[in-house]
Amino acid sequence: AEHELGTGLRRKIAAFCNVSPEAVVQSLDQPTIYEVPLRMQEQGLDATILRKLDMPVGETPGLGPWRSFLDRRHKATEIINIGLVGKYDLQDAYKSILEALSQAGTYNDRKVKCHFINSEKIDNTTVADKLAGMDGYVICPGFGQRGIEGKIIAAQYCREHNKPTFGICLGMQMMVIEFGRNVLGYSDANSVEMDNKTAHNVIDLMEDQKNITNMGGTMRLGGYECTLREGSRVREIYGKEIIRERHRHRYEFNNDYRAEYEQAGMECVGTNPDTDLVEIVEIPTLTWYVGTQFHPEYSSTVLKPHPLFLDFVKAAIENKK
Repeated sequence: AEHELGTGLRRKIAAFCNVSPEAVVQSLDQPTIYEVPLRMQEQGLDATILRKLDMPVGETPGLGPWRSFLDRRHKATEIINIGLVGKYDLQDAYKSILEALSQAGTYNDRKVKCHFINSEKIDNTTVADKLAGMDGYVICPGFGQRGIEGKIIAAQYCREHNKPTFGICLGMQMMVIEFGRNVLGYSDANSVEMDNKTAHNVIDLMEDQKNITNMGGTMRLGGYECTLREGSRVREIYGKEIIRERHRHRYEFNNDYRAEYEQAGMECVGTNPDTDLVEIVEIPTLTWYVGTQFHPEYSSTVLKPHPLFLDFVKAAIENKK
């Protein structure tokens, strides 16, 4: 509901729906979804459910950490602007990323304001204007050909201007392709997803995938371990050597080019311990330029924000200063 339900209306709903009056719970519009659990608890929804299940109703939980998060969120008024470079202008397309950034902003005592930057409208003449005014950039995930050249140009701009940049899945692959073209000098560097005849397939299918004709069967899905290199930025961010992250992709960094990338300054700092596939790249000479093959946004939560998003937002704050 938009407005408070009166006692009479609650009784009427209870009678017509054949439920007890205390089991009629209103869900009033809230400024954020994170307020909803508190409003439900205020109406005794948790206790009502326990009684219905004949389970003991104990002491009402204080929800201290959740309330602390909301308190910080309300007090965080200073804005950090993050540009999301992708082909979709719909906020639901990147919902998990938006929430991960929002959570990371709260824990950095900032309000993250995300701006959608349509990669289809980015070229060498428009990139400076399209990317202007942001404190950090996310090169977004996705599939297919549309908008990828704009992502590549955006990655180049961010790298050359030392802007905090976070590439996720396809976004990481665009960072790799851009580096191959403009640093290694392979003007035709590409992914075989986009150009299966490219002479420099820096993003490719794994050998054991190439014989699989069912497209769905070639995708790497779910949780995989990743070993982080000692001394790398991501090792410092995570604070441990072995991590586990969720994947949803088909194409991989081509290890045939790994030595060249490392020598030129893009380091492959996270690898799968079983397959040696590259999961994370970074350029350590830049302020914050990291790409992940996995989706860290999938595991970011209110009470446990993802460390990569926390550190990325922190870098964006420093960049704004």
